[in-house]
Amino acid sequence: MKRKLVAALACRNNGSRLYAKPLQNLDANVTILSQIISCVKTVDCIDSIVLGISEGIENKIFSDVAKDANIDYIYGNEVDVLHRLILCGDKANATDIFRITSESPFPNFDMIDKGWEKHVSGNYDATFLDEVIDGCGFEFIKLSALKESHSKGDDRHRSEMCTLYVRENKMDFNLAYIKPVPELVRKDLRLTVDNPEDLIVCADIYKKFRHLAPLILLTEVVKYLDENPKLVKLISPYCEVGYKTMYL
Repeated sequence: MKRKLVAALACRNNGSRLYAKPLQNLDANVTILSQIISCVKTVDCIDSIVLGISEGIENKIFSDVAKDANIDYIYGNEVDVLHRLILCGDKANATDIFRITSESPFPNFDMIDKGWEKHVSGNYDATFLDEVIDGCGFEFIKLSALKESHSKGDDRHRSEMCTLYVRENKMDFNLAYIKPVPELVRKDLRLTVDNPEDLIVCADIYKKFRHLAPLILLTEVVKYLDENPKLVKLISPYCEVGYKTMYL
């Protein structure tokens, strides 16, 4: 059977630290989510993109984003993010889901095609890019593995920790891991927007590398941050807790 990889982006506006994180602006015309969508659209192995939108009137704007970007969307339970990913897969007749978060504008895009080749050639249930800068990793997961997680897991697995059941039950799944280049193993950095300080840093990076967008190389971003310690200082208070939960 031919495999079909679909990017599922879970979206919602509610957030305790920063409201509407995916819709925050990197510049006057580009949001975090639009940068992600533009980036993912360039990746050859990804067949399509589906937004997994949380139910609630405050999230209806994401359907307009999807229509403007000419991509599909579904609505689902706010808490049960895992089920939203499954609905995204079913919507697009996917065999596999490509998962990144919708508040992280700079995915490690240049490793996606090679990661997919590994995932397919090894017939893995899930393939993880871990140990990379927080916000830049990704996961390939068979839709069947997500459905098994949903049926066999409990409430904590049916949450934003979408691959927790797979990670906790390694003996039941065929798993693979991808290693980033050494320059991107930096636990003193983060490139995901959860706090106002994160947004300041990511917007500054986008301004610097706007001419490369949407394909902004992470190695260049790291060099830039190393040259601008004031930016690193803004995000450093949030790094430790972020790395404790980023693989969940």
